[in-house]
Amino acid sequence: QVHPVASGGDSVQAGGSLRLSCAASTNTYSRTCMGWFRETPAKGREGISTIGAGTTAYVDSVKGRFTVSQDNAKNMMYLQMNDLKPEDTGTYYCATEINPCSLVTITLGLWGRGTQVAVSS
Repeated sequence: QVHPVASGGDSVQAGGSLRLSCAASTNTYSRTCMGWFRETPAKGREGISTIGAGTTAYVDSVKGRFTVSQDNAKNMMYLQMNDLKPEDTGTYYCATEINPCSLVTITLGLWGRGTQVAVSS
């Protein structure tokens, strides 16, 4: 099994934007449910978004600020993060083959190396 790899993390100021990328390595179309979770000092692991079967889901704290998308032709998934806040600081991971597909089961899927996001006030 090939584990997906997240990239694109950086240090930004509050209010800034970042776009995270996830290289799924295999056909994303066949990966029915994919998603993102993060690990933060305050909340530990937290599922933040899923995408699959034409639907998306977001945790309340990122709704309206983050957007998940996928490019099946490139086997990639993305997380556009706008209006970043200091509490968004953490390590972000992408996951594939999430079953069942939900924010609370993201870590049951395949996931690999994360990417660091640091938001300063």
